Formats: sequence, structure tokens, C-alpha cells
Amino acid sequence: MCIGVPMRVISTMPGFAVCTGLGGQRRVDTLLVGDQPVGNWLLVFLDAAREVLTEEQASRIRQALDALGLAFRGETYVDHLFADLVDREPQLPLHLRAPK
Repeated sequence: MCIGVPMRVISTMPGFAVCTGLGGQRRVDTLLVGDQPVGNWLLVFLDAAREVLTEEQASRIRQALDALGLAFRGETYVDHLFADLVDREPQLPLHLRAPK
């Protein structure tokens, strides 16, 4: 299984970027997302960027990965890492809702 991790661009070269994030610093292939400026966030799978992220999206993904790490260690309190979901009524995606 492959899990994408958010990484921040710290330097660039044609077709690649040096990024930092979970797992340290890596050279990332940017051919699928195009050359990105320093400071941008990328969702990286196996050293290849698949999506450009906002800082907020990167933060949410990092928090979800932190929650996963806590769960692996047997922790049960992870609500603080899902503040955007706590106390919110779940909504079905549009394609699963009954027609009006």
C-alpha cells in the first residue's frame, strides 16, 4: 500500500523539486504537476508529486497521518486531529444522494 504524504518544495530544477516533510528531504519528480515554485505543497507518492496542495490541505493530511500513527500505538484519543470533522453531521457525496 502506498500513502501520499504532503511535502513542501524547498528548491527546484526542471522536472524535479527538492522537498521536505514526513520522512525528511527528498528529490521529487514533478512531471505530473509541472514545475512548482519554492514554498508550494505537494502530495507525494513514491517520490513523485501527484497533486498540488494548499497549506490547509497539507495540514489536514499531516494531522490524519499523525492520527494513524497514534492508532498504531494503541492511542484512542485522536479527535483533536480531526477538528474539521468533529461535531459535524456526515453528508453523503452528491452522487449517492437521492434525487429531489
